[in-house]
Amino acid sequence: MLSAIVHEVAHGWVALRCGDATAKEAGRLTLDPRAHLDGFGSVVLPLVMALLGGPVFAFARPVPYDPRRLRHPRRDELLVALAGPASNVLQALVGALVLRAAWDPLLGAVVSGAAPFEVVSWVVTILSTYVSVNLVLCFFNLIPLPPLDGSKVVLYFLTGDARRAYYQIQQYAMPILVVALYIVPQLLHVDPIGRYLDATAGSLYGLLLGGL
Repeated sequence: MLSAIVHEVAHGWVALRCGDATAKEAGRLTLDPRAHLDGFGSVVLPLVMALLGGPVFAFARPVPYDPRRLRHPRRDELLVALAGPASNVLQALVGALVLRAAWDPLLGAVVSGAAPFEVVSWVVTILSTYVSVNLVLCFFNLIPLPPLDGSKVVLYFLTGDARRAYYQIQQYAMPILVVALYIVPQLLHVDPIGRYLDATAGSLYGLLLGGL
């Protein structure tokens, strides 16, 4: 949820830089969880998904913004959309740098007996999970289906009939996600979103933390 909150604040901060102060006026440019947590998306949804045994994810309340207040609406909407995933990449980089910098001292502490193995293992697990979660959040949000950020990226490149056709597809976005996340893997034993995340988030995770 920390990563998701930073993701949402990044959207609002870039919108502010582009002329739209809606998020600031709503009190959403803060890391205080109380301003961002969503009863369904932050609590109920991840619990239900865990009980179903499939992929588990959660989301914070989307930060509001008004495209009419953006100085260059077409360009700035794309920048606002990309700000969230970009913030997750930055968080993953920070987590990876911290873990790499701490790796040798942590191992040395275990060998010397200065720190219990369980404590060091706990620290490594938290940092590596932080990297992994942020990479998954980045690339999952780039899937081109609303309300995910990837839908705004796709719209930037569409005009005319193609744009109208995409708007028609948007109404089926959530059913498509549910089918791809749960039904296709169960019935066809093929996990398209899992493969996509392995190829993107998984590969980048390997580049950042490979060798540790």
